Amino acid sequence: MKTRSKNKENLHQAGADPTLGSRGDEPEFRTIEPKILYFGTPVALVSSLNEDATTDLAPISSFWALGWTMTLGLLTETKTAENFDRHRECVVNLPSPKMWRQVEKLAPLTGKNPVPELKKKQFHYEPRKFEAAELTPLASELVKPMRAKECPVHLEARVTALHELSGGKLGDLGGGVAAEIEIVRVHVEKKFVLKENYVDPEKWSPLIYNFRHYFRLADQELGKTFRAEA
Repeated sequence: MKTRSKNKENLHQAGADPTLGSRGDEPEFRTIEPKILYFGTPVALVSSLNEDATTDLAPISSFWALGWTMTLGLLTETKTAENFDRHRECVVNLPSPKMWRQVEKLAPLTGKNPVPELKKKQFHYEPRKFEAAELTPLASELVKPMRAKECPVHLEARVTALHELSGGKLGDLGGGVAAEIEIVRVHVEKKFVLKENYVDPEKWSPLIYNFRHYFRLADQELGKTFRAEA
């Protein structure tokens, strides 16, 4: 006991917090420059309308929602950004974790022909995205782009604005745009629906993109916010 008290006294004199112990439990930080900042975000497959009225399908992991308004982050030289500029409708399809291989089949594909210079080393042109990923097109109800039937969630939407994004590192990738969209219809597979108009959080898990690796949410709930109604 005397030894433990003496150690605490020494830590106090050194300006350290004795509650952290004597083994240096304080976090150590390093300054790094990662190429990407995907600290774990959901994956979506975005359907947009091509110039020949067919549907392009592209994976994204930069998006967020506020109410029924969503913002999608897109690189400028993508087919999705090109299609949005011409036809302002889309579907945000949310795949389940078990669909990660189908998502990955879409990852190296682009609907742009010719392939943009910045993408030539890693991407190749493919106009038949649904077939390439073994997905089934399903007619939407309020917009022209098709839904991806295998995805448990389909969010039909209209593009309300396109905002050009800035930043040096984004410029190195060819620039980007933030597409502001308004959801106009929500389709959810029945087994995930709770009390008519809620998504069951115990059953639903998005596919998570975590520093270019695919994950799912943990099965154990940690808690819920005070505003949760179900």
